[in-house]
Amino acid sequence: MQTIRRIGILTSGGDCAGLNAVIRAVVHRADSHGWQVVGIHNGTAGLLARPVEYEELGLNVTTNNILRMGGTILGTTNKGDPFAFPTADGHLIDRTDEVIDGYRQLGLDALIGIGGDGSLRILRDLAAKGGIRLVAIPKTIDNDLGLTEVSIGHETAVVTATEALDHLQPTAASHSRVMVLEVMGRDAGHIALVSGIAGGADVILIPEIPYSLDRIAAKIENLKNRGRNFALVVVAEAVKTESGEALLTAHTGGKPTYGGIGQYISERIADLTGAETRVTVLGHVQRGGTPEPRDRLLASAFGVHAVDLIAAGKFDRMVAWQNRQVVDVPIEDAITQYQAVDPRGTLVHTARGLGICLGD
Repeated sequence: MQTIRRIGILTSGGDCAGLNAVIRAVVHRADSHGWQVVGIHNGTAGLLARPVEYEELGLNVTTNNILRMGGTILGTTNKGDPFAFPTADGHLIDRTDEVIDGYRQLGLDALIGIGGDGSLRILRDLAAKGGIRLVAIPKTIDNDLGLTEVSIGHETAVVTATEALDHLQPTAASHSRVMVLEVMGRDAGHIALVSGIAGGADVILIPEIPYSLDRIAAKIENLKNRGRNFALVVVAEAVKTESGEALLTAHTGGKPTYGGIGQYISERIADLTGAETRVTVLGHVQRGGTPEPRDRLLASAFGVHAVDLIAAGKFDRMVAWQNRQVVDVPIEDAITQYQAVDPRGTLVHTARGLGICLGD
């Protein structure tokens, strides 16, 4: 294997808490090998720019302070797939050769890519085409990547959602209301399920379990009959209407995303029960903020192990957390084994055991 002297690192896809802790860990571990770390700005967009957008990362940049910082000091993007890059006139073109050339211009011996399933799929395909020696680190607040029990960002998102329920409960009780909290979850309901259990929700709706509005209404009526004057409902953004319609919100400069199911559920509950309802949509609040300790620890362990993989000459691997330790798995296996909520799993069983209505 050729001698390693200079490695690159980039963050890609949506941001989350803990990314800066990964960058810090990579720089510190690389420094122990005498390697230089190059931070690529804005994911693959930085490699497309001319001149290439990057910065040299040393211990003077990656101080202890960035452990506490949300987001990513390198910037990121979840737009502009270089294999199908949109042009101003609406066409899609292949710009992968430009990305690979940008990587070559930096004189890198290996690349660490931090991303979710979509980002890692693109990076792996780029690596295969350009002969790039790639190591991946999983980050997604949705926690839907395969072969890892948890990804960077999930814990902080869950804590944020749980704290929201903690804040909503007293005002719900004070005003005799049903509070509906819409949380993120592109296609998986992990955030809704975990925060709902931890935050004492009465109803949790996730895309993996079909629901009936009548059953939700019956749960709320049952609470009322037992003397409770309020209820807490958590719904993942990817949950569809009872008839199966996905609710989307348009964004300026971006593709439509899920949004609106909280309002839909709130209105249906009000219609069926006569209860006064209110909706809170957390949205990107779950991505930002100070990383929780578990995200900092996970990020640090992942960053160190990623550098160790490069030192060992092990590429096309993703670091993962299994059985209370860091391991590594093939990137391809991780991105193809999607990890949705298991309707027969422990947490769903726990929710049912606590009397939480899952809508079915």
